[in-house]
Amino acid sequence: MEFRRKNIRLPGVCYIGRQWYFLTICTQDLFPILQDGTRVSEHLEFLTRAGREECFGIQAYCFMPDHLHLLVSGEHETSDCLKFINGFKQRSAYAFKQSTGKKLWQHKPYDHILRPNERWEAVAYYIWMNPVRKGLCARPEDWPHSGSFTMDWKRRLTPPEVLWVPPWRDVRST
Repeated sequence: MEFRRKNIRLPGVCYIGRQWYFLTICTQDLFPILQDGTRVSEHLEFLTRAGREECFGIQAYCFMPDHLHLLVSGEHETSDCLKFINGFKQRSAYAFKQSTGKKLWQHKPYDHILRPNERWEAVAYYIWMNPVRKGLCARPEDWPHSGSFTMDWKRRLTPPEVLWVPPWRDVRST
């Protein structure tokens, strides 16, 4: 019997345009391989390239040992989030495989298209607070693998009025 993956994606057209996305990409088997500063710098270059090619602003990012959180925004009517994330994953996975012989990423990332009532600032704060919640540092600005390509993120570290929680973690919505 062949294993068949369930398609959890919306139709492709839902990922095109000027929208905001919360993305989580997990490493293969959640292996903690994203703690090395040199490796993270290499992946930031791939992220920069993918963002430029697909017209995406990297509003917030946080490389954790076993996953990557992103808040990105399409900057053009033709910005394609699936092309953006697949291009990033493909390039970074290829480089990783060349140097280690191992797989880097799990098959599909988790994605969430922000709804009109969801404030991007609260999502960015959630991302930057991730290493604090996991006990990896005392303050988000102490984590060396977080940032933004579009703003001075350390000035944005004021807690929002309403804390954001990813829908798949929000026990209030069940």
